[in-house]
Amino acid sequence: MAKVSELYQSADWKSEKHVPVIECPDEVKTNEIFHVTVTLGKEVAHPNTTEHHIRWIQVFFHGQGDKFPYQVGNFEFTAHGEAVDGPNKGPVYTNHSVTASLKILKGGTLYATSLCNIHGLWQNAKEIRVK
Repeated sequence: MAKVSELYQSADWKSEKHVPVIECPDEVKTNEIFHVTVTLGKEVAHPNTTEHHIRWIQVFFHGQGDKFPYQVGNFEFTAHGEAVDGPNKGPVYTNHSVTASLKILKGGTLYATSLCNIHGLWQNAKEIRVK
């Protein structure tokens, strides 16, 4: 049986539309609020249709020296153009992009994970320093 960690895929987000892109400062001040934005399909657009879409993005922070990461947020996308009239005829589509505000007390790593309904689980990470 595979471990959950073995199910996650990763690649260069500049050429793979499923990889979460983490945008935030490389360095922040301790205990000061900053913004983290996670998107998919930044360079290569990801479809957002009833048949092919991103279901969720999760963000975690793993502080230097900490045993476990902390979940920052879980963001679900539930409108993909479904309608009584059929696929892609609905009045609303959620966009697979999220922004969270947070503060940290020490440096560490931000992790973003996502789920594509067709192509599975994806992950990316970004180091962040505290000054």
